[in-house]
Amino acid sequence: MILDKIELIDFRNYQSQSFEFSTGVNVVWGRNASGKTNLLEAIYILSTGNSFRAKLIDEMVRFGQELGRVSGKISEAKETRDLEVMVTRGLVGGQRTLKRKYLVDGASKRRRDYIGLLPVVIFRPEDMDMLTGGPDIRRTFMDEILSQISEAYARSLSTYTQALRRRNKLLDAVREGLVSRYSLAFWDSLLIKHGLILIEEREGLVNYINSLWERSELFNQLKMVYDKSLISETRLAQYKDEELAAGYTLVGPHKDDFRVQLSAVSGQQERDLAIYGSRGEQRMTVLALKLGEIYFAEERGGEKPLLLLDDIFSELDQVHRKEVLRVMTGRQVVVTTAMKEDLGLFAEAKVIELE
Repeated sequence: MILDKIELIDFRNYQSQSFEFSTGVNVVWGRNASGKTNLLEAIYILSTGNSFRAKLIDEMVRFGQELGRVSGKISEAKETRDLEVMVTRGLVGGQRTLKRKYLVDGASKRRRDYIGLLPVVIFRPEDMDMLTGGPDIRRTFMDEILSQISEAYARSLSTYTQALRRRNKLLDAVREGLVSRYSLAFWDSLLIKHGLILIEEREGLVNYINSLWERSELFNQLKMVYDKSLISETRLAQYKDEELAAGYTLVGPHKDDFRVQLSAVSGQQERDLAIYGSRGEQRMTVLALKLGEIYFAEERGGEKPLLLLDDIFSELDQVHRKEVLRVMTGRQVVVTTAMKEDLGLFAEAKVIELE
């Protein structure tokens, strides 16, 4: 799928503006605070239904407005589709409303039925902290890849998340003597069923990225290690007392993590790069992870994802900058920069200038 056009109405700093894109490289150039990242965020939410930066949905609605819209037209061969995401503060015209609404060709959809129509991969400076940040960042990395590729994964993730929330509330009620432990049985079985699906798919992703790195001259010394939190009746029973004390489910894929190790070289031991890696090594590793995401999405999804690059070239050395430029070839890309001299990197690109 190709993103042909996007229109933003009362989204972030945009009152009403539309942009058209070429099928190749599109460079969004403008000063800081001109709305470059806001445009990428709009494209990302049009694709995934989620923001990569907003902590609250309200943040995306332009100041003083109740409703923001992001709409776009995507195409493949002779087929075209209209996508739209509406974001609100929860109140429109004095009436309570959903904070997000998804539409395909004008028909309302659930998010899990919406995502995947326009596969996308984003790479931004904040990703450089993926290794050193909390495990939730790394779980989100896996979930966003797999949810776009697999409708079954997205469905299991949604069910698992809802079941986990309900089970945690019940744990509090059991602790306070309001309900019996038997009330957990249904939610236990739901967590186990869908948790095992999540773990299996995440393991497949890790194995794919490792096989990709093994064939790479740049990244063949890296290894991704999946620290999975298995879930079963036995493990839930094992932690039952601790869970009641904590009021929280202690095992399952919501506790998963991964780490990246550098192979032993020149007499040095194998190293966990989050702890013992230099800043340069950590940047190299995040780039390797994002490239793994790109190729996994392409191979498993059957089409090349739209690449969103948010001012990342200043974060990369010359070798890895060339690798990103190589991967951009033959794909639709939207890249932002505040540096006019960067425009020379992108031959035959369409330039979109923001004031």
